[in-house]
Amino acid sequence: MIRHKDVGNKAFARSKDLLLKIQSGEIAFGGNKNLKIYGRLDCRAGKRMKIGNRIFFENEAEAIDSGYRPCAVCMKKEYLHWKSQH
Repeated sequence: MIRHKDVGNKAFARSKDLLLKIQSGEIAFGGNKNLKIYGRLDCRAGKRMKIGNRIFFENEAEAIDSGYRPCAVCMKKEYLHWKSQH
């Protein structure tokens, strides 16, 4: 798990580092640390969250192991499955 604030000090450097981590496969999902929700990086709901609440995961298993649930917006099928289990 990588916190968005820990990626870089300035906006440009942070964006560049995030892009490199995405391209290398180090980051595949994003999440909200307060709400314990994870989802795809292109999620319209996820793009609106505050940087201070944003974290990143290498894969879905890492997010689930950290106690996060799927996003109901961008991962509807996974969310409905999760909801039926809880």
